[in-house]
Amino acid sequence: MEGWQTQLTAPLESERARQLQVTVLLPAYNEERAIQRVLCEIVEALADETLGFEIVVVDDASTDRTADLAEQFASDCWQCPVRVVRAPENRGAGAARKLGIRAAQGEIVVMLDADGTYPASSIRNLLAWLPAYDQVNGARTSEQGTLPWLRRPAKWFIRKLACYLTGHQIPDLNTGLKAFKREAMLPWLWVVPDGFSCVTTMTLAFLTNGYAVKYVPTEYRPRIGESKFHPIKDTLAYLSTVLRIVLYFRPLKVFLPLSAMVIAAGVVKTIVNRVTTGSMQESDIVVLVAGFMTCMLGLLAEVIVAHHRR
Repeated sequence: MEGWQTQLTAPLESERARQLQVTVLLPAYNEERAIQRVLCEIVEALADETLGFEIVVVDDASTDRTADLAEQFASDCWQCPVRVVRAPENRGAGAARKLGIRAAQGEIVVMLDADGTYPASSIRNLLAWLPAYDQVNGARTSEQGTLPWLRRPAKWFIRKLACYLTGHQIPDLNTGLKAFKREAMLPWLWVVPDGFSCVTTMTLAFLTNGYAVKYVPTEYRPRIGESKFHPIKDTLAYLSTVLRIVLYFRPLKVFLPLSAMVIAAGVVKTIVNRVTTGSMQESDIVVLVAGFMTCMLGLLAEVIVAHHRR
């Protein structure tokens, strides 16, 4: 922790005057144990790059010294501009990210967590694929979170569901390490929730709207400090996010299989009733009509989505 103070001593105005091209966004909530270390890693990783960059720390109304320590670092840093944006109230990781994206000045926004889990050196690997891709994600090579016995099967199921619904292979659905074109993300901030499932939404919004998305393997380290992940609540939020985003942008992926299952159940029920009673029952008609109505609802939703995209 002491090392960064000896490195960031002499102001260099020419460096601050460079045209900003990349914004490194760091949402933070009660990360006083890690914030300065992560900021130092980012500066060391990018200081020798030819591109211009800034760091934006969005403090989500922390109750500890996170914002104060970030501002202290900003006042001593001469390699790049560091801005600290204080949210007036705690609204969640998604709200902090949206605030930071709107405040960013760079054409490319790089997001990572302020808990030290993602090595800042991975940022170079992500930037190497831009601007050819619209979004580049760091796919974690290990699971370091709490309760892995619960998280792994739940994340596997939700990821497989997302792969089917989007039609894309997704090695890591909820990675917090991302680089993307700011102008491409701005139109979709309205679908990003305020909570933990925000990064999942950002990925799905790009995949379901035809943007080029790339995944790059990245190291994942144990976090510094206590986890804020709630296993039951946040897992359900991830699942609802996948369904909600696909319903927003590709509703037939949900309605068509559901319709097919209801119609198939109606056909089987009709055959059984014909064999056992010799006639078709009223309930058979109800089930078949429900299946066809579900299909029609999906088609109508698809038309509305297509019209909205125009």
